[in-house]
Amino acid sequence: MKFIADAMLGRLARWLRLLGFDTLYFRDISDSALLKIAKQEDRLVLTRDTHFLHFSGFKNYLLIKSNNTFEQLVELTKALTIKEFNPSRCVKCNGILIDVIGKKDVRMLVPEHIYMQNNRFSRCEGCGNIYWEGSHIKRFREKVCDRLEDIGG
Repeated sequence: MKFIADAMLGRLARWLRLLGFDTLYFRDISDSALLKIAKQEDRLVLTRDTHFLHFSGFKNYLLIKSNNTFEQLVELTKALTIKEFNPSRCVKCNGILIDVIGKKDVRMLVPEHIYMQNNRFSRCEGCGNIYWEGSHIKRFREKVCDRLEDIGG
């Protein structure tokens, strides 16, 4: 499933990427450009703006009601019956994360303490950012993924 989030849902877009969903987000994009991308790439528009969708006649959207990011994810999970989450996207550019084969390949690209504490690293195909499973990801999985899987399943 592919999404495009409007300007009001930047944090939700980031969280969806953390959960592994192909999610586009642009801070400054016109409604017509957003709809054009959504149609061309068959993406579900995530929005909080009732007026723009009402006047556009576009049907492939989900109106998000909550201001709270976790509650927004709950709305999405319930509406689309999402049951599994697979963190595999870059939160910055939406690129696909690929596992780095050798730990030594990232030695000069991450801080020393990160290199020493981790054995598995991923690189974004799009922007080249290096990722590892730090404590923030573990907390995110505990607080968000596990709870969402309980709700969706």
